[in-house]
Amino acid sequence: MNVKNRIAPLICLAVATALSAPFARAASCTTQGSMNAADKASLIAFSDPLAAAVAAGDANAVHAALLPAISGDWESIRGVVMSAHPLYAGGTLRWRTIYLLDASDQKAAQDTEFFCTNAENTITVTINLQNLPPGRYALMLGDYIGAPLAGQMAMILSDGPGSQGWKLGGLYAREGALDGRDGVAYWKQARAAAETTDNWSAWFSYEVARWLLLPVNFLSSPNLQKLDAEQQRVSPPSQSLPLILSLTPGGSGPSWKLTEVHLDTSLHSADVALTYEGSGTADPVAARAEAVNVMTALLRIHPGLRKNFHGLWAYAQKNGSQTFAIELPMTQIPQ
Repeated sequence: MNVKNRIAPLICLAVATALSAPFARAASCTTQGSMNAADKASLIAFSDPLAAAVAAGDANAVHAALLPAISGDWESIRGVVMSAHPLYAGGTLRWRTIYLLDASDQKAAQDTEFFCTNAENTITVTINLQNLPPGRYALMLGDYIGAPLAGQMAMILSDGPGSQGWKLGGLYAREGALDGRDGVAYWKQARAAAETTDNWSAWFSYEVARWLLLPVNFLSSPNLQKLDAEQQRVSPPSQSLPLILSLTPGGSGPSWKLTEVHLDTSLHSADVALTYEGSGTADPVAARAEAVNVMTALLRIHPGLRKNFHGLWAYAQKNGSQTFAIELPMTQIPQ
């Protein structure tokens, strides 16, 4: 998902999503329900104050908990810490789930796949980590209950060789709700839009649902696989591009070529961003008027976006360079 200016997940220890890559399976996962009391207590004892430091924007405390091997990534981690506070404001942390990941038997860093089955043996979650050094790791997933944005937090912890106890190896921050609705609500919206063949609304609603249901992209669950399968039955907006937009019937007046559309959550709202070929005018008043006309033209073709999303971003480009950008709520975009 292409999301501009978001609080980007920080990928440490060379960890990344790579669902299509071959993964080694000489590793084990212990879920929270099967974890022994000592391991669970040590993870929570380390994670609780660290999460509080992140929520408070205390970069010094987070730096003190950092795994030495990723010290070169500190500025990126610090950026996550300093940007994450709005996600957690007004909420109380509750750890949703904890996974203890053991790759101690690996001989060297390698791509590793962990299969995490719950104590009842009914659900298996898959965690895919690339170029993972030997050692023990943990994935902590938490929610800030009561926060308006229902902030989600994820931390990768490591107690591999040289770490001398648990250390922070990765930090991820994401909203759990946008515009007062959670991932399940957007999933229901996606299904309803798909039934009416409102493909653009359906596609982007599935994108929002996925964004809100988990704070990381390297974890796969049966529910997410179901969401992905449903979304693949919808024609993606990219298949309609480039798209010529005009305010006048038959395109007799000014027109603009729409070249890209994607979900944008940078303002903590569910916005759809569009990139178009603009006139390149240096007059900000004229550039704004042009952007608003492009927004209006798009919403006339896809009116479902107006009722299902918060607003639109418009990015004007000329000769490959961005010349103007604006975000407007749907209520401020003319019919």
